Amino acid sequence: MERNKALRFPKRPFATHGGAKVPHRKHTANLESVVMPPPKQVIIPMQQHIGAPCVPTVKAGDTVDLGQVIGDSDSFVSAPIHASVSGTVSKLTTVQLPAGNKVQAVVIDSDGEMRPCPGLRPPKVESAADLVKAARESGLVGLGGAGFPAHVKLNVPKDKKIDTLLINVAECEPYITADHREALENSWAVLSGVYAIKELLSIDRVLIAVENNKPDVIKVLSEIAYSDSRDPENHVRVLPLKASYPQGAEKVLVQACTGRKVPAGKLPADVGCLVMNVTSVSFLANYLKTGMPLVSKRLTIDGSAILQPQNVIVPLGAPIRDVIEFCGGYKTDPKKLLMGGPMMGMALTDDSLPVLKQNNAILAFDEADAKLMEPTACIRCGRCVQGCPMHLMPTALERQALLKNAEELTRLGVMTCMECGCCAYNCPAGRQLVQAIRMGKAVVKQSSAKR
Repeated sequence: MERNKALRFPKRPFATHGGAKVPHRKHTANLESVVMPPPKQVIIPMQQHIGAPCVPTVKAGDTVDLGQVIGDSDSFVSAPIHASVSGTVSKLTTVQLPAGNKVQAVVIDSDGEMRPCPGLRPPKVESAADLVKAARESGLVGLGGAGFPAHVKLNVPKDKKIDTLLINVAECEPYITADHREALENSWAVLSGVYAIKELLSIDRVLIAVENNKPDVIKVLSEIAYSDSRDPENHVRVLPLKASYPQGAEKVLVQACTGRKVPAGKLPADVGCLVMNVTSVSFLANYLKTGMPLVSKRLTIDGSAILQPQNVIVPLGAPIRDVIEFCGGYKTDPKKLLMGGPMMGMALTDDSLPVLKQNNAILAFDEADAKLMEPTACIRCGRCVQGCPMHLMPTALERQALLKNAEELTRLGVMTCMECGCCAYNCPAGRQLVQAIRMGKAVVKQSSAKR
């Protein structure tokens, strides 16, 4: 079948707007992942995804096995949660997540056996509906950091035609190399997941988008993709991207790979694209093969306050302090602790919080690296506007947020902001623009709730 012009494979990425030239600092890119032994106790929150929280399906005193469902919800936009260790439920409690919301959590005392749940079986997947069902049962959410339930994304509406699958291997934030290592260490699983999604959803072409600061990933995935007998017409290809932040943001990635622009308030599916994180795709392939749900996560542990930076595969719910201790502990008193990268990560008040599904890094910085620039008056240089991938005016949004002007904030498109931090990073005056925009979003939400 001859392909139309719109579905030709680009020889180079399309131009995108804005961004920031952030340092890479990929210190752990060449370090093979290590597996952390099960901790004595895990704390598993009932909300590790965008959408409705789960309700515990176990109680104190119950014995649980690895991979057993311990929380679920009737809501479509949600994802079940599974035990990441075998052991005994010691209690149900409440924890406050980095975003400030309080949710129920199941605390499990590990028996150290990591005994698999006896009912686990590979799912039978022969159709798109089977794939959606399997994705939900696996507990998979966006593992690149967004935490959006994968089965919702894979459940393509009947009025949408997806012709392009984009595999996100950009990993454009400084320090983080978890996806980098996934692509190298589980490259066959990545491609197996790609072909499963492509075939079951009848997608025409696949672009594996990798920033060009990862030549080893480009080499490995290209060799497999171009020699795989499952793709005789070569409809799965690797597209090297310019290393630029925030190249991995969905809307930016869609434009860079296809030249299509996702309108404000719309999703990639509205322009015929499905974007999947590389680790999500690799996990899905392994789940289809083994039936083991999402119970562990690879994290990049790095920063100037960490003694032994590395990539670690840890059980979900493991206390962050245990993970850092596994990496040799702190070499100096940490002044800033982040869950995620330095651009979009969430600051933590302490290291007792548990590892979540959508975590991809824990960064700890010493006093010198944690020090922020003291904000001064805006000099109207326009660098924040030039750097905004969404074509917004951050200084205007900051001004209206301080005035709590919901109508003007809406007109300026505050809800379109993806909080990538390019504006604040590029600002020579050190203005705290992202914080102001977050306040502006809250103003708009409060105003809408009153209507």
